[in-house]
Amino acid sequence: MTAEQQGKQYNKMTDEPIVSLLVKLSIPTVISMMITNVYNLVDTAFVGTLGTSESGATGIVFGYMSILQAFAFMCGQGAGSIMSRRLGAKDLEEAKKYSSTGFFLSFFFGFLLAAISMVFMKPLLYALGSTETIAVYAEKYLFYIMLYAPFFTSSLTMNNLLRYEGKAVLGTIGLTIGAFLNILGDIVFIFLFKMGIAGAGLATAISQFISFCILLGMFLLKKTQTRISIRYFARDFKTIWMILATGFPSLLRQSLNSVAAVLLNNAAGIYGDEAIAAMSIVSRVSFFPMAVAIGIGQGFQPISSFNYGAGKKERVRKGFWSAFIMAEIVLLVMSVPIILFSGGIIKQFRNDPDVIEIGIRALRLMGIGQLFVPLTMLVEMGYQSIGEKLLACFASSLRSGILFIPTLLILKNVRGLSGIQEAQPLSFVFAFFVSIFLCRIYLKKLKPELFTAVE
Repeated sequence: MTAEQQGKQYNKMTDEPIVSLLVKLSIPTVISMMITNVYNLVDTAFVGTLGTSESGATGIVFGYMSILQAFAFMCGQGAGSIMSRRLGAKDLEEAKKYSSTGFFLSFFFGFLLAAISMVFMKPLLYALGSTETIAVYAEKYLFYIMLYAPFFTSSLTMNNLLRYEGKAVLGTIGLTIGAFLNILGDIVFIFLFKMGIAGAGLATAISQFISFCILLGMFLLKKTQTRISIRYFARDFKTIWMILATGFPSLLRQSLNSVAAVLLNNAAGIYGDEAIAAMSIVSRVSFFPMAVAIGIGQGFQPISSFNYGAGKKERVRKGFWSAFIMAEIVLLVMSVPIILFSGGIIKQFRNDPDVIEIGIRALRLMGIGQLFVPLTMLVEMGYQSIGEKLLACFASSLRSGILFIPTLLILKNVRGLSGIQEAQPLSFVFAFFVSIFLCRIYLKKLKPELFTAVE
């Protein structure tokens, strides 16, 4: 980018009306989230035609991909948050250092996780909640996911870096093409080449590698202010530590999501493959409206980080409340049809009476519970974007950790399968009330007497 373009980008982030800016930054992230989720739903539907155990295998693989996402988001949101604040403070050289270091750290973590997973694949599958019958199919799917793990983690990191720079539309291009190729690959490898569930894994690996190349090209072709280059990689421990510490709430949040998925699989496994398949489908479907809400929250993050770095605290406050209202409206509008037509929706993914019966109640409860999520989500993102590491960690651990785990353990013993269906929605409600107090603390930190510009 030229100096003139950089100046325009700075003015856009610090002077454009908040609602208008939030909409512009949210639309690309919402599209990315929606497209990715549409792929996940289509992939689940395609695999669901192969059998109940195959359908259950998607839930196991989803848990593993959540682990990869956890490390990707730690590097991407850790580096992105600091990078954005440095851009707000007009320190471009430091911003380049954080973007490059975040990318290479993410690639390293993806490679390391893949290598360890290859060696311990069998134990990993059962740790993720697989049954004997599901493991046969999950192993075939997981093999290809492990092959492209470094490219998957670094792609997610680059997408976060683009978003924090205010260039989310560039990330959307790469993810959209990848998702489209993934769906096309599913059709070719699963049905045309008769590869079954292994075809779904291969399609994912190929399409995601292409997406990686497109995203990397955005940085190499200088479409961005920052760069990805080995010469900008930080050699000092302090920079690496700052990225990991700032991104740790994302690692914690995503890791706990993975733990939650594993615990749900293990708890549901007592009731057979049908229960695992049902809860897996519910997770994918219920995430559809949540994807839009998260996209809005991700549109708020660069506004928060950039303006915090520029010393414009009131814009951070306005951005927070605007994102909260928008996310609540979206969730309400999208959750009502899911609640009303839950039976028909479940049937589209697996036409099994037992799966449908278990899934209907779980999906309705999730639709209601998710209405309480936006405040918790935005408090998490808000703390992280201004560099409040400890409070961000606490907020991130609420929904899928501190509150969910004991709720699930208690309810599964007291209410059986009904308790398993109720645990996650209830944890969303509990987290909402805790987040009210966290929100008050967060907003107080943005008052003039307490406001501190970026370090």
